[in-house]
Amino acid sequence: MVLPVVAFGHPVLRKVCEDIDPDYPDVEKLIADMWETMYHTNGVGIAAPQVNKAVRIFVVDTIQIVEGFDEQDKRDYPNEQPVKQVFINAHKVEESGKPWSYNEGCLSIPKIREDINRAAKVKLRYMDEHFVAHEAEFDGITARVILHEYDHIEGKLFIDYLAPLKKRLIKKKLEDISTGKVRVDYRMLLPK
Repeated sequence: MVLPVVAFGHPVLRKVCEDIDPDYPDVEKLIADMWETMYHTNGVGIAAPQVNKAVRIFVVDTIQIVEGFDEQDKRDYPNEQPVKQVFINAHKVEESGKPWSYNEGCLSIPKIREDINRAAKVKLRYMDEHFVAHEAEFDGITARVILHEYDHIEGKLFIDYLAPLKKRLIKKKLEDISTGKVRVDYRMLLPK
């Protein structure tokens, strides 16, 4: 089922999310709904807080990004290893590599895109959808998407990385999002 995406300003987006165990109610359905919602909204990742659940789950599919690479992208990211992965109870082990800038957006903050600096690599401990533990390192575009979604389960948003002047310049747009004055092709859950 396609779930409504939580809009900027909703308190769930600022919560540090809780770990879950295999007994979490309907976890398989939640994950399936997250995949369906992500694909319906043309996202490449979505985190549980974005569908109004304050738990440490996010899903990422960077295969579609890499398949769409042009020749310049292939030169810029020659070692890109795309993933389609569920991350449960993810905890960051370390970030490494030279930070680099990339234009990011967010389903919860539609119509706003900004250049954000992030580390080149991230190592995570997490469980997959079968609650099997993993520790893995990701880099390139995949690391960036994972770091963006990881921020969501830590109560952070990509706009938190902006300079104060940039934040002031988008303040009205953010207010419009939180009051439903933005048009998107998917349902949004507005703050109360």
